Amino acid sequence: MLLEIKNLVKRYGDFLAIDNVNLNIEEGEILGFLGPNGAGKTTIINCIIGLNKIDSGSIKIFGMDLKKDEMEIKKSIGIVTQTISVYDDLNVYDNVMYFGGIYGLKGRKLKDSSREALNFVGLLDKAKKFPKELSGGMLRRLNIACGIVHKPKLIIMDEPTAGIDPKSRGILLDSIKELNKNGATIIYTSHYMEEIERLCNNIAIIDKGKIIAKGDKEELKSLAAKEEKIKIKISALNYTIVDEIKKIYGVKECSLNGEYIDVVSDKNSKNIAKIIDIIVNSGLDVLDVIIDRPNIETVFLTLTGRNLD
Repeated sequence: MLLEIKNLVKRYGDFLAIDNVNLNIEEGEILGFLGPNGAGKTTIINCIIGLNKIDSGSIKIFGMDLKKDEMEIKKSIGIVTQTISVYDDLNVYDNVMYFGGIYGLKGRKLKDSSREALNFVGLLDKAKKFPKELSGGMLRRLNIACGIVHKPKLIIMDEPTAGIDPKSRGILLDSIKELNKNGATIIYTSHYMEEIERLCNNIAIIDKGKIIAKGDKEELKSLAAKEEKIKIKISALNYTIVDEIKKIYGVKECSLNGEYIDVVSDKNSKNIAKIIDIIVNSGLDVLDVIIDRPNIETVFLTLTGRNLD
């Protein structure tokens, strides 16, 4: 187990920011933290990296207790924050060198690692440029280079794509996938549902200081799916097959909608083949089948009763 959190509690005065959170993260995982502002995502992260003193509970990282071995643990953690954390008076290369030095790199290893990090994020040709000369997307990539120069085993990314254009976001997401392929375990927070779905093999939904659900995408979607909606495009109108489809086990509703048959079935009815058999046996052709499945946004709405704002 790379990260193990047990019964974590964090208060700010009378405000309970983290409410008895338990969380395990396996090595090689990309875990997405999903929740609105104020849900507790950043507070949990600050507890993990030692910025917040916890009131009760425990955190173990790499098998070590955070309270006892904080300095040793921090050597193998990389942080990429929402706020651009680079120095305007240092050029691109020297920024990465500076952060590498903070993490304990020295001499030739520091220089080589800095060049490797810049090459990884596609900024090696910008090494002598200053931050003010970079685009927003390039600054985000520099921010990542500064956080990974020491080749951390655990990388924590808190809204790393905030405020950049779609093309730069795509480049960054590809870079994050590559980091994971190279062995890094990643905790990733975002307001963008599509990023969480694209990147993360597991997702923790956080609301009001609690983790209210955790699992892979399909496990979470199953929490929201109480029924299945199917749209079947047919070659011609036929009102009689509607009554036939309604007789199939699990079918709750069936209606014609233009050139489509709309069917609503109970979850896990496994009756699509029977529905299509009725259509084909009536002499019609099936031109298209669309299955409307829940997405992560639907899951969040189901579990919390509100949209992710």
